[in-house]
Amino acid sequence: QVQLVESGGGLVQAGDSLRLSCAASGRTFSSYAMGWFRQAPGKEREFVVAITWNGGTTYYADSVKGRFTISRDNAKNTVYLQMNSLKPEDTAIYYCVVESGSRLTVRPSDYDYWGQGTQVTVSS
Repeated sequence: QVQLVESGGGLVQAGDSLRLSCAASGRTFSSYAMGWFRQAPGKEREFVVAITWNGGTTYYADSVKGRFTISRDNAKNTVYLQMNSLKPEDTAIYYCVVESGSRLTVRPSDYDYWGQGTQVTVSS
């Protein structure tokens, strides 16, 4: 099975930057699409971004386009989320996800593996 461990969350001020990391272990990491979801207090789980196995295609939610950048280093079995110009509305638990069919989708139920989440809090 695939295991995902997120790190890099924390408390920052609006306008600051954070880089989240997701370390993966298990089967055929390089062939999987990966991405990030987030869940704010009292809200449904929300798609943030996804990336294909070779990094050639990405898809971002409108709310983060131009501010967030996803990347992956298959040699390290790690995917990253660089978050710039953070806003208070970015406050959420961020979850790393894997889609074993290497397809990009915004539906949480389509993703096969989830990390435990890392908290991002942005103050004004």
